[in-house]
Amino acid sequence: MSHAPRIFDRALQRRRLTRALEGGFGDFLLSRVVDDLMDRLSTVSRRFERALDLGTPIDAAAVVLTRSGAVGQVVRVATVAGAARPGDIVADEEALPLAPERFDLAISALSLHHVNDLPGALVQVRRALRPDGLFLAAFLGGETLTELRQSLTLAEAELEGGASPRVAPFADLRDLGGLLQRAGFALPVADVDRVTVRYRDPVALMRDLRGMGLTNTLAERSRKPLRRATLVRACEMYMERFAAADGRLPATFDILWLSGWAPDESQQKPLRPGTARVSLADVLPDRSRRST
Repeated sequence: MSHAPRIFDRALQRRRLTRALEGGFGDFLLSRVVDDLMDRLSTVSRRFERALDLGTPIDAAAVVLTRSGAVGQVVRVATVAGAARPGDIVADEEALPLAPERFDLAISALSLHHVNDLPGALVQVRRALRPDGLFLAAFLGGETLTELRQSLTLAEAELEGGASPRVAPFADLRDLGGLLQRAGFALPVADVDRVTVRYRDPVALMRDLRGMGLTNTLAERSRKPLRRATLVRACEMYMERFAAADGRLPATFDILWLSGWAPDESQQKPLRPGTARVSLADVLPDRSRRST
């Protein structure tokens, strides 16, 4: 069993995602991620016979992968029944019912930011990959929603004498390469795509977050509804601190990208220390005769 801290209320997260799906999922961020996913896969000159789509809220990635001809079969793991198609698996990202070495590609789009045990989930994905199988994932992290976080915190502290967590903590890019290595992936790469979305007011942003199933599901969240006066003050602070000259409000979404390969003997490996055939002294300029 996992001993990871319980940061998110996973049952509540599933209910919030179900609500978003029933109301018409807000897919503008996911559409961007799927386009970027296909661009990244286009640099890999191989066909994948069986791919895993892990937790992507709707089937957008699976549909595009199948139509592209880049994969033969896509197996989806949906986290809620409302997101599943016939033949999909409904399961939690932290407890995957997958046989070892079943897939040669695993992707995940905008799902893993709500996992309590991210290292454990990565280990399970790596075990499900065949040797030399590719893992490619995108999820929210870094400074995502920093403007909203600051505004809510300041408003609650001002009017209520303290602040409760309203916006989830997100993974830091600097930690992700190490997580991939700990999970057993070879050739790990992590990078970030910062997306700034402009809104007419904070309420429009909150409406979009609800439509993506991204409202507060922190396990330690306050059970008291946010007071109307506090919400109004938070909106005022958002506009005072962050509004552009035209009055539009920025909302930051940092999309963190991870890629890694299941280890295989065919993969390129770094040279062992002491085995290099060229000395640095042979390629660096000789500075000993230069005047100062």
